[in-house]
Amino acid sequence: MAETVSAAMLVIGDEILSGRTKDRNIGHLADILTAIGIDLKEVRIVADDEDDIADAVNALRGRYDYVFTSGGIGPTHDDITADSVAKAFGVPCEHDAKAMHLLGAHYAKREMEFTEARQRMARMPRGAEHIDNPVSVAPGFRIGNVHVMAGVPAIFQAMLDNVVPTLRTGQKLISATVHCPVGEGVIGGPLGDIQKAHPDTIIGSYPKYRDGSFWTELVIRSRSAEALESARAEVEAMVARLTPAA
Repeated sequence: MAETVSAAMLVIGDEILSGRTKDRNIGHLADILTAIGIDLKEVRIVADDEDDIADAVNALRGRYDYVFTSGGIGPTHDDITADSVAKAFGVPCEHDAKAMHLLGAHYAKREMEFTEARQRMARMPRGAEHIDNPVSVAPGFRIGNVHVMAGVPAIFQAMLDNVVPTLRTGQKLISATVHCPVGEGVIGGPLGDIQKAHPDTIIGSYPKYRDGSFWTELVIRSRSAEALESARAEVEAMVARLTPAA
């Protein structure tokens, strides 16, 4: 099997956990990473608590090749992601000169005061590198293998577009789908045996229901076309064997 590249996501914000805001960034990140051959292995959601965020960052950055965060880099008092990430890395969180210049020029052009609250968006851990923000100027940042981005979906997506070309990618997963007209209770045991016999594949079972009928969609994934085809042949044979005659 080819070398894999792994990632985790940390979603930050009380508003996500309370249900006031519905997350749209997890699915987008998963789609993009899958397309470029990076396996998103874990997603955590944490409240606006500095210690909890720092602990989560340290747990994830030591386990995965990349960590992506969303939320908490705005101008308000509860936007504490920059402070928390700085704490995780053991460095000061300070106003970045380049970010101060970018934001100062941005607000001057709009004839708006560059207030202390707006200056908060220029704070980042010492030594961090900018992630450009073509939507609202205020940058995200990268430190180590952690990429810190905004929570607003349009800005998160724009920042991610700038991050993707910098990432080390792995071999992409390929997949095949087998329609199964019986439920998971019937195929669970045999399907598990097939998975054990084909460790270079990932076999997923997804129950479906429509118009009073149940069926199961079986999806086989692998980085090897040969392994994929071998497993698919066994899955198709199992389905044929277990499907009642018409």
